Amino acid sequence: MPRMLSEAEVACYRDTGYHFPIDALSAGEVAAFRNKLEDYEAGSGGPIQGEMRHRSHVLFAWIDEMIRHPKVLDAVEDVLGPNILCWNTSFFIKEARDPGFVSWHQDATYWGLSSSDVATVWIAMSPANKVSGCMKFIAGTHRRQVVHQDTFDRDNLLTRGQEIAVEVNEQDAVHVELKPGQASLHHVLLFHGSEPNRSDERRIGLAVRYIPTHLKQAVGSRDWATLVRGKDAYHHFEPAHVPKRDLEPEALAFHRMVSEEQVKVLYRGTGKTAYRA
Repeated sequence: MPRMLSEAEVACYRDTGYHFPIDALSAGEVAAFRNKLEDYEAGSGGPIQGEMRHRSHVLFAWIDEMIRHPKVLDAVEDVLGPNILCWNTSFFIKEARDPGFVSWHQDATYWGLSSSDVATVWIAMSPANKVSGCMKFIAGTHRRQVVHQDTFDRDNLLTRGQEIAVEVNEQDAVHVELKPGQASLHHVLLFHGSEPNRSDERRIGLAVRYIPTHLKQAVGSRDWATLVRGKDAYHHFEPAHVPKRDLEPEALAFHRMVSEEQVKVLYRGTGKTAYRA
């Protein structure tokens, strides 16, 4: 029996490629996590930037706590099974009145993983609605990979500014409106994107990429992941660093090394050697 989703909701996820909302974090929990993010930003002189936005769970103990939240993992287990790795995390933050957007894309396009048996949990740390630029999905588009083209648009929040090279009917879009602490779940091949933030508040989301333990990195020479539930009988991924406190030296060194390897996969064929700022 499912842990978090009903059998009907699991069936709907299989059919449409997504499920939301998931009541994941309490109001107190999400407020505490947002405070920790903004305390870091206040100390560093501005919004979290560049490489720090990616694989952040190896840098900050409180993000490691988020990726292991029982309600989040219960939902993931319902669609991926009991043995779960956290492969990556990425912040998607749009400042108030920010032109930043996310073009229509499929997550799997440049990740180099051996299977599309991958789920993203997007956790809202502030209100995500049509005005603030919430995600939007196209139901049923998770059944095949399509061609993408790179734009490297400065306002596009994706690594390569990648966008789907086929026509998408905007009238079919489902807007993923979430309250702080709620989350959405979507398949790695689902068409999704988001508009700029036209509100006077920040729109903050943490995307957590979960995979079953049988997957491999099929493009890069090495890859890392964190076992968050069950057992890993395959050991295709090296264990990621688990931080005991925020920004400890060991975490920073590990993050630097892994980021260099991941950039080789994400930016292969472009000549780029670092994440976009």
